[in-house]
Amino acid sequence: MAERIDAHHHLWRYSPEEYGWIDDEMATLRRDFLPQDLMRELTAARIDGTIAVQARQTMDETRWLLQMADECEAIRGVVGWAPIAGEDFPGVMEEFEHRPKLKGLRHVIQAEKDENYILREDFNSGIRTMLGSGLVYEILIYERHLPQAIDFVDEHPDQPFVLDHMAKPLIREAALEPWAARMRELGQRENVCCKVSGMVTEADWSAWTPESLRPYLDVAVEAFGAGRLMAGSDWPVCLVASGYGRWFEVLRQYFAGFSSDEQAAVFGTTATAVYGLE
Repeated sequence: MAERIDAHHHLWRYSPEEYGWIDDEMATLRRDFLPQDLMRELTAARIDGTIAVQARQTMDETRWLLQMADECEAIRGVVGWAPIAGEDFPGVMEEFEHRPKLKGLRHVIQAEKDENYILREDFNSGIRTMLGSGLVYEILIYERHLPQAIDFVDEHPDQPFVLDHMAKPLIREAALEPWAARMRELGQRENVCCKVSGMVTEADWSAWTPESLRPYLDVAVEAFGAGRLMAGSDWPVCLVASGYGRWFEVLRQYFAGFSSDEQAAVFGTTATAVYGLE
């Protein structure tokens, strides 16, 4: 049986200074979330391995996540942060050449004041530096950034990309367009996969239902096909709206009618292939 992979979660040692984005509404997240906490969730939800993803834009966090991955066999890979737009980025890349659990890099595009940050030349120069490294680049945006993301991907046809959180559709507002049309357009690029994650935090935290998420899951399947989707928890962020096990149960119920190969892809084989997991 194919391994089940949680393709997206975080770890942190909490401090108010470093995690200022965790506001009062998210007070449940104001504590440490470490591998031992993760392992309890994995065991209960029958998940075999994970991808840990950056939550701060520092090299120190990337190094720390790699240390956690080295110490925890279940963490199969890390998507870290590095100064992709910086002049010293090629040298930074050299530091990680012998860290096999580094599987990708991410920049928090959604937090940039420049709506066209993802199209900047210095940033794209860094992405070109990544080509041939085996690293994935993860696209973290809001749904309004999808036009820029499509142009960005077109500049790098040979670079593997993963779209995080389905580009954060406006689920709380029950708005499908123009997100859906733009997702179908992005999905035509075969070098892009998509994480089915982060949905409950874009919905009404206390009132969402599987039925309210279904139209968005339908679009993701239509845009990318089950073979380019991967399930992720976005734990512990998801905890403001859903327990870890509940989220995976929602996905299992949604994909229950898909073929066994399609289910295996969503829940593990695509992540294993895209990230080159051992």
